Amino acid sequence: MTKLNRRSFIAAAGAAAAVLPLSGNAFAQEKIKIGFVFLGPIGDYGWTWAHNKGREAVNAALGDKVETIYVENVAEDASAIPVLRDLAQQGCKLIFGTTYGYMDQMVQVAAEFPDVKFEHCTGFKRADNLATYNSKFHEGRAVLGTIAGKMSKSGTMGYLGSYKVPEVVLGVNSFMLSAQKQNPDAKLKLVFIDSWFDPPKEAAATETLLNLGCDIVTTHTDSPAALQILEQKGLFGFGQGADMSSFAPNAHLTAIEDIWGPYYVERVQAILDGKWASTDTWDGFKEGTVVISPYNKSIPADVVALADGVQAGYKAGTYNIFTGPIYDQDGNLKVKDGEVISDADLAVMDWFVKGVESAA
Repeated sequence: MTKLNRRSFIAAAGAAAAVLPLSGNAFAQEKIKIGFVFLGPIGDYGWTWAHNKGREAVNAALGDKVETIYVENVAEDASAIPVLRDLAQQGCKLIFGTTYGYMDQMVQVAAEFPDVKFEHCTGFKRADNLATYNSKFHEGRAVLGTIAGKMSKSGTMGYLGSYKVPEVVLGVNSFMLSAQKQNPDAKLKLVFIDSWFDPPKEAAATETLLNLGCDIVTTHTDSPAALQILEQKGLFGFGQGADMSSFAPNAHLTAIEDIWGPYYVERVQAILDGKWASTDTWDGFKEGTVVISPYNKSIPADVVALADGVQAGYKAGTYNIFTGPIYDQDGNLKVKDGEVISDADLAVMDWFVKGVESAA
């Protein structure tokens, strides 16, 4: 495994170009390089941490055949382009970009390197050598919303969001609809911090939500900062991307865990077998990509039973929180009684359901 940062990447690429050619036998034994581009640090204990665990799963399963390279703290702007380009120039046969904001940059670089395969997480633009993959996080949000709807004493809950992109909008709505299923009068205060990983901002936004009367907060950002504030206040919340209970053993009710390892191993194996194809993958509870971490002992048994029922329903294909009637924030009927929003429409959702209120 090789760890690089943005500053060292160009120098490393130049050094690689100066290396003399190896013998044919050496090339025959050379490991296939696989690249990963991460938004945050691998120690964020959330989104990037989970993706890095997936990379480690590749090493564990295929370590004698592959070499994985990762670059962390790569912003969702033009600075991602040289990072992606350098990975391709260093010989990576498959490159994973692990956040929504890399989409257009990956489209550009994939066109420059038609013999390299690329995969973009949470995006929707594809090419012959660019695949997309995602996780049905909203299924996990339905479990969290079910718990919050039953356990919130005030009926006012908080949602800490990163950006107003479809993934987050979908999560907000799944959480709110699930909470309302348990408490029809439930309300959700929503705040965006325009960042995926910024512990000070996450902590400050959590304080804002608490000042607005929220007694349970769920996060769609990547650090445990919100949970640490809740721990100090004696309130409850949920982790994001990984089990964060070690940071807030009392406040942490449960979390959505992102399990990327099986997918990464499968796709790298496809490269080794010469069978890789551009696909669009969106898995959830049924496939094991979404997992709920152990429940806090503070959750009553009847609430655990409800939460488990939601999981079981999604795994069996018998439950979908996006079943009408569903109204938007203005009270307009968006989904008729008995109708179900299609996956295609969920993937581009840009409106909020009734009961969601902006906190800023």
